[in-house]
This record gives sequence, structure tokens and C-alpha cells, in this order.
Amino acid sequence: MIRTAGQMTKETREHMRGGQGSVEFTHVFSAAELEPKARLFARVRLAPGSSIGFHRHEGEEEIFYILSGRGLVDDDGVKQEVGPGDAIRTGGGAGHAVEALGGQPLEMVAVILKGR
Repeated sequence: MIRTAGQMTKETREHMRGGQGSVEFTHVFSAAELEPKARLFARVRLAPGSSIGFHRHEGEEEIFYILSGRGLVDDDGVKQEVGPGDAIRTGGGAGHAVEALGGQPLEMVAVILKGR
């Protein structure tokens, strides 16, 4: 299956999981197309100063791959700055949050894989 950029669905969420500002998703494939192994494959853009609030991943894992910008990740209590080329994996009941730092958006690819 080939999906062109113009065929992808965009969605904006405000104050995602209790975070600040807006988060834009470009869904590369829908959850139904990813069944049964995954539920999300998207390009995620956090506007400057925006964040995704702390949340846990039970029975699944989420992977972020940073494309551009700078961010601060809370990886189950360990905070670290991230940038282009860095990756974060959270699962097994652990939690995370991410915040865009500086004056540029934080852009990343996000994948949520369902439990084994």
C-alpha cells in the first residue's frame, strides 16, 4: 500500500493528556489499517512550549524518534533533553511525558505497538 502525504489524516489535540498547548498528528496509517500489531503510526508536531502530559503504557509500548527541534522527556521519572536522531521507548507499565523546548516545534515519529 502506498499512502501519499495528501492522503494522510491530520488531527490537532489541545492540552493532550493534561499537557500544554497543541499537538498535531499526521496519521500515516489509521489504527484499523495497523491492526492487530499497532495502534498508532504518525508524525507528531508539538508547537513551541507545548507538551504531552505524563501517562503510562500498560500492555503496549510507544516509540518516539525525534526528527527536528529540542525536547525534554520525562522517562518514568528520569528527565533528559532530546534532539534530532534521538529515540525514546516506553512500555511495560512505565510512563513518560514530552515537552517542546525553545522557539522551534518538536517533530517526531510516534509508533504505538500492542502487547505481545
